[in-house]
Parts: sequence; C-alpha cells; structure tokens
Amino acid sequence: MARWLPLAFVVLPACALFHRPPRPVHAPPEEAARFEFPVTGIPEEGLRAIPGDMARAIQLAMEDFYPWDKKPPASERPGWECLYRRESYGVYAAPYEGAVILVSIVLEPGACGERAVPYDMGALYAIDTRNWRILAIQR
Repeated sequence: MARWLPLAFVVLPACALFHRPPRPVHAPPEEAARFEFPVTGIPEEGLRAIPGDMARAIQLAMEDFYPWDKKPPASERPGWECLYRRESYGVYAAPYEGAVILVSIVLEPGACGERAVPYDMGALYAIDTRNWRILAIQR
C-alpha cells in the first residue's frame, strides 16, 4: 500500500485538470415562481421542430466552435466582444449523405452593430451521427 501512495499524489492532482462543462444557470426560485407558462403550451408562431439527432449534432459542432469556457483574448480590438458571444452566431443544419448532418455556424449580420468585422467568421461541420464525432471542418 505504501508503494502506491506516491502515485496517488500524482494522479489526484491530475484529476483537477479534467473540468466538467458548466451546468446551465437557473433563475432564483422566487423569480422562477413568478414565471407563467402559456396555458396552450408552446405558441405556434415561431415554432421550430428540431429532431434529436440534429440538436445533438448542433451541440457537438457548437461546443467545438465555441466552447463554454472560451474567454476573449485580452488584446482583442475594442468593440469586438460580440465575436465572443454565442448568440452572435446563427446555426443552420441539414441531413447529408448516410448518417452525416452538416452544421453551419455563421456570424449573424448586424451582430456586431456597424463595426467592420470579418463576416467570414464561422465554420461548416460534418457530424457523424453513428459514432457522434466530427468528421471534418471547413473554415
């Protein structure tokens, strides 16, 4: 047992390097209690049906393109913080050949106001839905 003790001092700190993705933020209970869902359920206007495999493919591509723990670089140009917000990007997805879903992530026009930003920001992902992995990325 004493032989393995030094190994524990190496392995346990290494476990700290593996971080779980952050959990979604929830509103405080008193605020959540004030929210009222529509009696009829989800409104028809603006309703989008997203199949489960497509939702998972989108999530996989977005996590690669913009991980939750990504921080804007300190030397970034002033006013370009919009490039570091997930909501600045639109996502388009479509089934492709076999079990592949293509996911396109593009900077939304006007997301950064009138600033001259590189609107070629984004990527096209090929997601393998059999093994849930990224097959290829086109930037």
